[in-house]
Amino acid sequence: MLIGIDPVISPELLDVLFRMGHGDEIVLADAFFPGDSCNARVIRADGIRVPALLDGILALINLDSYVPHPVAMMAPGQGDVLDETVEESYRAVIDRRWPGTPATERIERFAFYERAKKAFAVLMTGETVKYGNIILKKGVIPLGKPL
Repeated sequence: MLIGIDPVISPELLDVLFRMGHGDEIVLADAFFPGDSCNARVIRADGIRVPALLDGILALINLDSYVPHPVAMMAPGQGDVLDETVEESYRAVIDRRWPGTPATERIERFAFYERAKKAFAVLMTGETVKYGNIILKKGVIPLGKPL
């Protein structure tokens, strides 16, 4: 255990966050996501919900301020109804940790899978809400920001 690091951040996740460079992406995938089919680097966070993981992760990294959408989520399939409270719960954490983050981009399901294949890592969570997957693009630490 380390002081100042949320216990939801496992040693494996801490290592991945450290190794990611600016512009690299991490997928926080729901419990049903085909993580091992999409990416060779999969970390397990079974039983931990996405908002808690977002809070722990965004205390350690910032989001890319050089792209229009540093946060992306899967768009609902045709005929599906989107539960707006899912994104709202994620955005509450994002906006508290990194105010001014642009709106969340919504991308089509299979485009999301293709992006997950190129991500630095996929973090398999215990999230069970429909369309609970989210991609974060790591940024550069702003000048003057204490480390």
